[in-house]
Amino acid sequence: MPHPKIGNLAPVFSLPDQDGNLVNLKDFKGKNPVVLFFYPKALTPGCTTQACGIRDIKAELENRGVQVFGISPDPVKRLPKFIEKHGLNFPLLSDEDHAVADKYGCWGLKKFMGKEFMGLIRTTYIIGQDGRLAAIMDTFKTKTHHDDLLTALDALP
Repeated sequence: MPHPKIGNLAPVFSLPDQDGNLVNLKDFKGKNPVVLFFYPKALTPGCTTQACGIRDIKAELENRGVQVFGISPDPVKRLPKFIEKHGLNFPLLSDEDHAVADKYGCWGLKKFMGKEFMGLIRTTYIIGQDGRLAAIMDTFKTKTHHDDLLTALDALP
């Protein structure tokens, strides 16, 4: 499934966070810009690098009024361990059946070590206060994702 188009309303969802509480995207419309970063698997090297980069720019994100959520197909029970081990300071959401990743067009065919399989394609979405997709980041390095995110946020009208 392709990414939704920039300018369209972001696909709404309700997903459990690391504590099992439901988070509804619609609750943020009209309040804060939202960043959704989809990552393949908690506690893996690339995902840890990406998440820790976002952790380290918390003040910059707060200054911009941005709410961040990490989303993965991990079960809820795996998420607290990721948060505790790396001192993450933002909510993680569980999309075990990858239904939300499907809606956002970031579940698809991947290649790794010569094998093809279906999985989560690392992608970040910036959603404006109006609930519309403002930017899609799908080409970046995990080591510099946080810097690229701040640049993308600053480039928004």
